[in-house]
Parts: sequence; C-alpha cells; structure tokens
Amino acid sequence: MASTGNCLIFLIIVSFVQGSPPPYWTSPPTCYSKVLDMGRDVSARVADLKTDPETSHCADHMPYLYIDVHNACIMETMLSFMTMIERMRQRRCAYTRKVQELRMKLRQLHMIISQRCHGDLVFTIDNCGALERRRTS
Repeated sequence: MASTGNCLIFLIIVSFVQGSPPPYWTSPPTCYSKVLDMGRDVSARVADLKTDPETSHCADHMPYLYIDVHNACIMETMLSFMTMIERMRQRRCAYTRKVQELRMKLRQLHMIISQRCHGDLVFTIDNCGALERRRTS
C-alpha cells in the first residue's frame, strides 16, 4: 500500500515539474476535439503536399484546404477534395505515401463528422469560399 502511495506522489511531483497534469487527470478526447485535431492535420498535409518536391507538380492546381468544422460547407468541400485526389492522373503522385495518407485521413475525417459526430457539431457559418484558401495563414 505504501508503494502505491509513493508512486502517486512521484507522478504528481513529476507532472508539476513538467508543467502538465498527470495522465489520469486529463479527460478523454471528445468527438469535437478529435475532429478539430484531425482538421488541423489534414490542412497541414495539404499544404505539405503542395510544397513537397515529389508532389508539388501534381498538386499545384489544387487549392489549399482549410478544415473549419463550424462551416456548413465542410462536407461538400471534403468530398470534392477527395475526388480531386482520387482523380490524380499522374501515377507518380497518385501512389505516393503522402497522397495516400492524405486520402485516408480525409476519408476518416469525413466518416467521423458524418457518422460519429452527427449532432455534436454546430455549423455557425455557411461560406464555402473560406474553406479553399490560396495561401496558408
């Protein structure tokens, strides 16, 4: 029993030294936080795809994608972006690891928003142009 108490005190001291709460104090991710994190990841992957020397010549026609889960156009925009990726004709790009990972992340995000988080997200704006940006901020 004493060793369990010592471990608990050690975890608390280490967490305060590191500046973060112990792992058992953090709450599990919600559907909303999962979608936000995945949206940031997808946006970063699209930007990387456009600047990577291996795929930039294939992705230069594609707009930058900004995932805003509060925008009512998000589902339609993600579907059209997935279609653009699947229709890449240049074999060198369509089958690269980065393109395949982006395609899978987009599918996962679309499925999570449409099926798992259905009703948890609130669309506060309806601006489809805001989701396709020419430059990242």
